[in-house]
Formats: sequence, C-alpha cells, structure tokens
Amino acid sequence: MNSTLPLYRGVPPANLSARIQSVVQQALDDERLVGAVVLLARDGELIHQQAAGLADRNSMRPMTLETVFRLASVSKPIVSTAALVLVAQGRLGLDEDINHWLPAFRPRLPDGRPGRITARQLLSHTAGLGYRFFEADANGPYAQAGVSDGMDTSGISLEENLRRLASVPLLYEPGTTWGYSLATDVLGALVERILGISLDEAVHQLVTGPLGMVDTGFVACDPQRMATVYVNDTPRPHQLAEGEMVSVFEGTVGIAYSPARIFDASAFHSGGAGMAGTAGDFLRLLETLRQGCGKLLPVELIEQMSCDQTSGLELSDAPGFGFGLGFSVLRDPQLADSPESEGTWRWGGAYGHSWFVDRAQRLSVVAFTNTLYEGMSGRFVTELRDAVYGALEVSR
Repeated sequence: MNSTLPLYRGVPPANLSARIQSVVQQALDDERLVGAVVLLARDGELIHQQAAGLADRNSMRPMTLETVFRLASVSKPIVSTAALVLVAQGRLGLDEDINHWLPAFRPRLPDGRPGRITARQLLSHTAGLGYRFFEADANGPYAQAGVSDGMDTSGISLEENLRRLASVPLLYEPGTTWGYSLATDVLGALVERILGISLDEAVHQLVTGPLGMVDTGFVACDPQRMATVYVNDTPRPHQLAEGEMVSVFEGTVGIAYSPARIFDASAFHSGGAGMAGTAGDFLRLLETLRQGCGKLLPVELIEQMSCDQTSGLELSDAPGFGFGLGFSVLRDPQLADSPESEGTWRWGGAYGHSWFVDRAQRLSVVAFTNTLYEGMSGRFVTELRDAVYGALEVSR
C-alpha cells in the first residue's frame, strides 16, 4: 500500500487473522458473499489484509487487493472530508446558510416557509431532505419530481437534480430531526460552487490527491479491475442487472441501480453515492483522520466530525448511534449491543461495504464486498466485528 500516509506491516494479535479468515470463508461457503477485501490497521500498522472469493463469477476472476469497487455511500465521508478542508481553509462556514453559495437551491417547508440549511446540517443529515429510495412506492414526492438518488442512469445534471430536489417540500424543519438523505449530493454541489471546478477535480485537489488515493474517483476506466455486483438471492447471489430495483428496507421502493454508471463520464457527480475506489485507498483516509496528524484537517475539526451532531436524536434502525459530520458515531455501546468503544465511527455502502474506526482501540477496519446487502448490513458485518474484538480481547 504505497501512500503519502505509510501503513507499515505489523504483527496481528494472536488468532486475529484466523478469526477474520474464518468469518469471510463461512460467508463465501454459505454463498452470502461472492467476494471480499478486508483490511485492518492498528496503531498505524496494517495487521490484516485479505482478498477472498471472486471479483467476477462468470470469468472466475479472483478478488484482489487492487480490485476497484463502486462505493455507493462510502463516497459520503470522502466528500464530507473535502467540504471540511474548505472549512479549515476559511472558505466555508459550518453554520452559514448555504443559500449564500447556492441561491437557486431554496427548498421550502410544507407550510411554504423557506428552509434555512447549513453545511453542518448537510454533513449530519439533519437538513430536512430525504432519499427517493425510502419512499413507499413509485408515486412518492421525490419519484414524481424525478429526483435521482445518484446511482441510476438519470441523464440529468447535478444542477437539474438539485432543482428537482428543491421543488419538493422539506420533510422537517432543518436541525430538528435526523434523516438519511441526499444532503451529501447538495454538499458536493456546494464544494463545486466554492472552488469553481467539478466535484471530481475538487475531491482530488482536497483529499484523494494529497493522500495518494490514486484509484478513487467518480469515473472508472478499467472494467477488468472492477468488482461485478451481486444481489443476495436463493440459492446464491445473482448478478445485479442494469436498472434493477432492490429494496434496502422492507416497505420501501428501493434503489434503481445502474452498475454501468461508473463508466459514464457524463453522469453527474453524486457526492453521496457516485464514487469508486479500492479498500486500500479508503483505509488511508480513515487512518489519516484517526491519527489526527494534520495531513488534511486540524484536530479541532476531526473532533467536530467525531461528535454527535443530532442533539441526542435517535437514528432509525440504529439504536445507540448518533451522527457526526460524515458518518455515524456510537453513543451507547450497551444500547447498540456492540463491543465497540463509545465514539466509534461507522457507516457502509449499498453495494456491499462496511467500515469502522475505534479511536479508543486505535483501530480502523475496512470490509468491501461485491454482494448487496449482506456486505453492508447482513450477518457478515456483525460476525466480522465480533471476530475482531474477540481477538483484541484475547490479546489484552
């Protein structure tokens, strides 16, 4: 893993690699996963790296550490970090009305009043926005307005998507509720406007370039390095079809996926879902933030990212968690029934990814898979977590 932030090979605690390999192999044997890359760093040392299974089942192409994945919501902490670099530079105020930079984006509340939205609310998903894929059916307000979730073949620009988004009333007064949403897409437009360049160029300038994340961006060029996407099914996962709709939660219409979108240079840059990259690249970002070495952000802003910004609001389907600036933050390990330390950062990606950073344990873990939704929210995620902490407990 060549990087401007070197991760030296370290010695893992007793049985750590064996425990992780067992969890990965069982998921492959059960055909819950097709392939996976798992990386674990502690104290700045890479103590476990593993590529297992297949990147593409038809050609029997094996998964490798260099495999590139469609990131879906793993894009969010990358773009959020880019926005916070602008905050550090004094070019963006966390609590200023974004209307200063995006005057055309002025969604209103149901009673007709204009909503005042800040960058902090976009970063913490308290801005009053939603996602089309959360709607109960194809007749929801976002669907009727033609709003794109950033993973389909919409054929529209980011500016047009924001225009459509702003035509739908806000779901709540900004700052009063938490709701996972297209807020990071709006944040991406904000970054573009401040710098006057595309979001791809901006993210490269602010984050991926300085960290040497050479395989991470909004357009992929080499299909032979891309992981093919699969959907959990019986008796085994099936390959995700172009335009296939897959529900994330019961009772919701789901996401209209376009696996081909990542190769389309004309597709708008979705800050919340549009990037591709390797597990190694993403681990560099997590470790940079965890170490707080001043490479990208001052310690004060990293602490802001790490603080629950929801004023104690409950996250739907995530007891014990709050939300910081770009990812969830564990408030109550007991309520969450988790061995992770209080303050642990965590999130995932709909294409089959999970990751977490436990700063108290000086630990960063990245697990990218090509199987949705097992790799994001299935048994594999919990089993991997428990394998890691089980080995750490043994080593104490």
